[in-house]
Amino acid sequence: MKLPVRITINGQQYSHEVEPRLLLVHYIREVVGLTGTHVGCDTSQCGACTILLNGLAVKSCTLFAVQADGATITTIEGLARDGELHPIQQGFWEMHGLQCGFCTPGMIMAAYQILERYPNPSEELIRHQLEGNLCRCTGYHNIVKAIQWAAERMAAEKATAGATARK
Repeated sequence: MKLPVRITINGQQYSHEVEPRLLLVHYIREVVGLTGTHVGCDTSQCGACTILLNGLAVKSCTLFAVQADGATITTIEGLARDGELHPIQQGFWEMHGLQCGFCTPGMIMAAYQILERYPNPSEELIRHQLEGNLCRCTGYHNIVKAIQWAAERMAAEKATAGATARK
């Protein structure tokens, strides 16, 4: 038995018939073909599969695709705009916030929500908020620096946009 799902991912609507037990991470990767969301542990421990579901960071290995029916999802592929990396993506590049890169998509998606909630987070807050995302390579130091770098750039962009709007 298959069930219909209609999900908007990165602004594009997808409709498929899926097995009820198909995990959302596998739907995104195997059915839709967006492989930036990684499968790390299938037990929600590592966070490599983190996406934004209706604006909230969630681990896509913890949900079935049918549970996301009608939802709006953003994956790592959906952050860049007009060929420009999102400031968080750029921050990971500039501050060497990645090594092997396996955890990077999930870290970036978690960082997105952190910066939505806390535009000027402290190092302690960033580390606390990332507790559900594991990195085996970096020791988190450069990941934290990357998020702080992105926070500064995003604040500057917001200030510039605000100044332009007031003119």
